[in-house]
Amino acid sequence: MAGHPVNAVAPIPLDLKNAAERIRKHLERSYQEGICKEKAEVYLKSLMITEDYGCLASCRLVIECTLENEAIKRSVYEKVERYIAKDAILASNTSAIPISDLQKLTSVPQRFLGLHWAEPSHTTRFLEIICGDESDVSRGEYLYELAHCWNKEPTLVRKDIRGFITNRLMYAMYREAFFLVENGYATIEDVDRACRNNPGYWMTLVGVFRWMDLTGVDAYGNVMKDLFPTLSNLTEVPELMKDLMEKGSRGVANEKGFYDYTPEEARMWEETFAAFSYEIRELALKYPADVVKKKLESAKK
Repeated sequence: MAGHPVNAVAPIPLDLKNAAERIRKHLERSYQEGICKEKAEVYLKSLMITEDYGCLASCRLVIECTLENEAIKRSVYEKVERYIAKDAILASNTSAIPISDLQKLTSVPQRFLGLHWAEPSHTTRFLEIICGDESDVSRGEYLYELAHCWNKEPTLVRKDIRGFITNRLMYAMYREAFFLVENGYATIEDVDRACRNNPGYWMTLVGVFRWMDLTGVDAYGNVMKDLFPTLSNLTEVPELMKDLMEKGSRGVANEKGFYDYTPEEARMWEETFAAFSYEIRELALKYPADVVKKKLESAKK
């Protein structure tokens, strides 16, 4: 959608078929919603989906997006690096494995960075650019500038840490959610309702620090003194999660998760999430990170 020619490698035949269909549907919906100016066919002319890694030879940026398994990623990097140019950037969409660990699996770690996208990537403003211990920071800065051409409000993580920024914040909240449910303080429905109606209300506009500025910094400091010692510091996977994993639960993908779904409910939730992602995008774009700065500049004219 940003105008780049794209070569996509899908080494598994089923992925090859599913990817083409999924991308077309995203492009068609994005045209209907006004995200892109041209119909799907225009963009598909610049897209090649193939099983051949050799198509990466002309690419300036290569993004790996495979399972969170270092052995699989190592295999992919070996295949990729047989073909890409010496000055091409190699990036990973990993959400959990430290970039400093992954770049050790490559032959040129200086050109390796993290590009952590959010789902759905074509409607969200989110993008994390992560430098590993051996990454050339100037390449991270280049990706930071490039990301604005993708209609992102990117974050450049200059010092690598497991989970990066958003996952460390989110998983701290997930951990506390499990603690509250497993210890009988609230039901799953109660916790979800609280998230939707409080942080879900303001997080599209501001982050945690701006929120404290808006609502009174000193009050938060006083609460922290008494609250922090009572928060969960669990280091193991919660029992509730283990139980679901052992049962093979995958959420709406197989109609079993923290909630149970009929096939119709699972399909409807996926459709509703897709519709929500487009509508919330329209609202979010009205309030970019520099919204107040722009209003002040406009008032001076």
